[in-house]
Amino acid sequence: MKRNLISALTVLAVLATGSSVLGQAEEGRLRPRAVEGPGAGRPRPEFRLQVQRLQQQIDKLQAERDAMVKELKAIHAAATEEKATKTAAKIKELIGKQQKVYQVRLEELKVRQQRMQQAARMQADRQERPRRGGRRAPTPLLTGFDGKIVKLADHQDQIVVLEWFNFECPFSKYHHEAKRTMADLAEKYKDKGVVWLAVNSTHHTTPEANVAFAKKHKLPYPIIDGRSGRVGRAFGAKTTPHMIVIDKGTIVYDGAIDNAPLGKVQGTGDPVNYVDNVLANLTSGQKAPLSSTKPYGCSVKYKK
Repeated sequence: MKRNLISALTVLAVLATGSSVLGQAEEGRLRPRAVEGPGAGRPRPEFRLQVQRLQQQIDKLQAERDAMVKELKAIHAAATEEKATKTAAKIKELIGKQQKVYQVRLEELKVRQQRMQQAARMQADRQERPRRGGRRAPTPLLTGFDGKIVKLADHQDQIVVLEWFNFECPFSKYHHEAKRTMADLAEKYKDKGVVWLAVNSTHHTTPEANVAFAKKHKLPYPIIDGRSGRVGRAFGAKTTPHMIVIDKGTIVYDGAIDNAPLGKVQGTGDPVNYVDNVLANLTSGQKAPLSSTKPYGCSVKYKK
């Protein structure tokens, strides 16, 4: 029985010592640093490695805890079988105490992990914002499904609205069938020099279907062939609809058409058409009231 008790205390001493220093070596080095340049918006590879190491620490600590508890329970069972009541009670108490110690350490590591992940997301958001509002707009040569060429470079002195569009998506259809949101806005600002273009980046769509849709709904602007995905990816289009407003070659708004997907306001308050507000300000010589919102809708069906 003495051998069992000595074995139990040895296990506790070794494992408790290991757990007390677990992860301390990297405590001061776990700091997210953002990638600059083409990979902006993502944490550096070494930070991702640090996150992986932290997860490995958590896994190791859990494995040590499980091993300790298993061995102590075996010793407790042996003590119970030998009717060493006081020894068994002592070991059981030690099991409870050590489980709490490990649990506290695990919680500390998990909190650190959550903070690191949150810091990484915040860093990515900070890196993303400058790229969304205020960056120079690409000027690719565009081709409409009607065969006509559109040169964005020819509209460097104008306001241009790009509407990512997919007539198969209920969110896009709502703004063309249940409402005429897009067509009405394009008409409203046409005489103020605003150029409106729809872009369909759905890889499986056809020219005939887009031409028929434009004719049926009497769209006052062309639908651009974006099936290659080149244009959509250049502008970072994610959903249909996804709106990009360009003023004199600079992206001044990137996001949703409004705050009411399928006519249902998100949160409290009244419906707000973000693009209408942006265009109203720009055409009156003022700055855009906001630079970005989160776009909603179906994902853009890029070719894989």
